[in-house]
Amino acid sequence: MAAVLRRGSVLRLRLPAPVWLPLRGGGRAICSSAPRHGDSECFTPTLSARLAGLSYPELQQMSREDPDTFWGSIAQERLSWTKPFERVQDCDLDKGQVRWFLGGRLNVSVNCLDVHAQTHPERVALIWERDEPGTEVKVTYRELLESTCRLANALRSHGVLKGDRVAIYMPVSPLAVAAMLACARIGAVHTVVFAGFSSEALAGRIQDAQCKVVVTCNQAVRGGRAIDLKTTVDAAVRTCSSVKHVFVAQRTSSPAPKGDLDVPLEEAMGRESADCPPEPMDSEDPLFMLYTSGSTGKPKGIVHTQAGYLLYAALTHQCVFGYRPGDVFGCMADIGWITGHSYVVYGPLCNGATSVLFESTPTYPDPGRYWEVVERLGINQFYGAPTALRLLLKYDESWVTRYDRSSLRTLGSETGGVCIAPHPAEDGAPIVPAMAMRPFYGVEPVLLGDKGECLQGPGVRGALCIKKAWPGLARTIYGDHQRYLDAYFKPYPGHYFTGDGAWRSEDGFYQITGRTDDVINISGHRLGTAEIEDALDEHPAVPEAAVIGVPHSIKGEVPFAFLVLKDGEQTQEVILKELRLLVATKIAKYAIPDHFLVVKRLPKTRSGKIMRRILRTVAGALGDTSTLDDPSVVTEIIAAHARYKEEQKKKKKSS
Repeated sequence: MAAVLRRGSVLRLRLPAPVWLPLRGGGRAICSSAPRHGDSECFTPTLSARLAGLSYPELQQMSREDPDTFWGSIAQERLSWTKPFERVQDCDLDKGQVRWFLGGRLNVSVNCLDVHAQTHPERVALIWERDEPGTEVKVTYRELLESTCRLANALRSHGVLKGDRVAIYMPVSPLAVAAMLACARIGAVHTVVFAGFSSEALAGRIQDAQCKVVVTCNQAVRGGRAIDLKTTVDAAVRTCSSVKHVFVAQRTSSPAPKGDLDVPLEEAMGRESADCPPEPMDSEDPLFMLYTSGSTGKPKGIVHTQAGYLLYAALTHQCVFGYRPGDVFGCMADIGWITGHSYVVYGPLCNGATSVLFESTPTYPDPGRYWEVVERLGINQFYGAPTALRLLLKYDESWVTRYDRSSLRTLGSETGGVCIAPHPAEDGAPIVPAMAMRPFYGVEPVLLGDKGECLQGPGVRGALCIKKAWPGLARTIYGDHQRYLDAYFKPYPGHYFTGDGAWRSEDGFYQITGRTDDVINISGHRLGTAEIEDALDEHPAVPEAAVIGVPHSIKGEVPFAFLVLKDGEQTQEVILKELRLLVATKIAKYAIPDHFLVVKRLPKTRSGKIMRRILRTVAGALGDTSTLDDPSVVTEIIAAHARYKEEQKKKKKSS
């Protein structure tokens, strides 16, 4: 029997072979994988013929000391090139210069579709797990290639050229994947915007990218309800003069409002040929851009290019998750995030895998949805967002145990391009719960101090930086390369700065401690808010917690904890007393929050990130809230904060 147990910030599932799932890791950690039930040892993939037979330590050493041979041999064999590359890399992190596979030309859609459609046309490429359970749709590589070519020809017929930008505002669906691959086929640059962002957020991204076309649907279906997308697009494009056409697909039978720019997508595709000659692209041509709101305001378009990104997504998909031919790979991320790009679309399809497209929510129609899908589809690798898994911790474990999960070999928490993970590793290597652990091939992490000094040895913590470029590294911020340099290379010259802090264990493993801008200075003690949150999360009554620093006249700063509590028999007073003891025991007395505020929900972006700047400014100007999943949560927190302040005043008067 399998059971879900709460243990700190770790969700543990007991399966025929045990697997561990870290729920916290700064967006860069992934869990271990375990052997298939009945297998005698872990699966070690062959990276290339030239590297065959090398042990894990030998591969790690070569990836760092001879990256040209390591990456060059893999790229040469695993990717289909129209023109071979002449030089493996030209990288200089002092200048923020990152270039891989120079002189080479290829087409990403060919590598994701044509090479597999030629050899295994009826292999299932996508399983579309639609909102209603039991209504999944399977799409073969032949069918996906045909849809992609028709959509690509439709874009070309409406004036989309190589280098033009295309915004995709669609629910998770095979047609959305085809839209991404169609852009790749003709050399257009796609920017996928989560189909849930407001019209203002969508317009800001379209304007910054100067998109020529928007591809959307009449509606999205999620959690049993229909969400109008076309009305949002119409409101957005009114302020976007660059948009010439809006392609509209039909997800539901509900008619969409008509606009002057509209082109019915299915009709346009029906008029086009199922053959579309691919555009040869330079290795360093842009493939896509993704916008992040960051912590302070203006969205920034992170640019990824062709060959290096594709190779890294495919290699991490295979090696980190333990993917084998014939597996069903289930990443639950939306395609609007980098995780969806890398581990729903590009990585799995480049490897010829069967990838699950999850349209619904983890709690629809009930909290057992994930595990019901695992049983019904026979998923071998499951990759989910930490925020979704924390949500499920609120529910009884019977929602898990009632389903057969014996097909699972790997469980992971969400990331976009894995840099540090428990796997790959030597056979029998230890796996530590909730720890990122080992750098991936070619990734050389270092911990740097406040003055930029390299912190050597075990038991140290500092800013997590990477000292050499790897193929999957983003190349620039669209239209603002200086911002890219300032954000990622200026803080620690000669290094790529991840933005995270980390701790190196006695065994040399890495643990992400949280964003470095989420650090509190308490009487001279620098402490990451994530460390306090981890301690609070260990209490069984606390499914979620967020900690910020607030000014203090003597200590400089003190922690302020926002808590979401489960309904239970314990009173708040008892829980808070236990939380103070827990933080003191796990960290130190000085780390105990001076303030605890119990709220119903925490403000989050649609990707699940807690918006701490909202928490810091609940009593003042809130700034940009367009990326909030549910803006009403802010009103709730402001009201709760006001009640808390009133209670504090009463306590002071009574004392």
